[in-house]
Amino acid sequence: MSDQQSDRQHGRSSDQPARWTRATVYPDMWTDPDDDPRDKEGASPEGELATLDDFLSDYRLTLRMKCEGLDAEQLARRSVPPSTMSLLGLIRHLAEVERDWRNWITEDDPLPKLYGRRDADFDEAVAEQAVVDAAYADLEREQAATDAALAAHPDLGARVGKDGTAIRELMVHRIEEYARHCGHADLLRECVDGRVGQ
Repeated sequence: MSDQQSDRQHGRSSDQPARWTRATVYPDMWTDPDDDPRDKEGASPEGELATLDDFLSDYRLTLRMKCEGLDAEQLARRSVPPSTMSLLGLIRHLAEVERDWRNWITEDDPLPKLYGRRDADFDEAVAEQAVVDAAYADLEREQAATDAALAAHPDLGARVGKDGTAIRELMVHRIEEYARHCGHADLLRECVDGRVGQ
């Protein structure tokens, strides 16, 4: 059977990358357990806050892992029309969302949007290294600022901001947001270079 016939049989067009993984232990994983920075030795964290922080940290790391090894063009490559979603857009979007979560905590005037107009996080995610570098810096800065703002509220039942949002709700929402976008990142990465895995 020719490669083209095999592609048709497996539902791939000839311009799609072949599926692959670096994992050798479990073929559907991103990497082997011994090489996975998310795999931690010992017992799981004690307490609800530590558990939530641990899940959030793992999803943040997963997003970065899904983007590693790609150049600016690959990171900015969009999914399927009419979607404007790309891996670079996800990095920018999550930086924007981290900033917005701080608006939930305070009763002050809201912080201005990081990228200006609505949807600029995705629409302006262009294939330029300076944009990529800025996006990573934005994400790291906004994550640290939101983490610091939340650290002032260790009681998960505390209600904050104009709407009286519980810290627990905000923490769970953060995990949900990253988890959802890590699912998008799985598919985006596979479309870019065929790499699969959790």
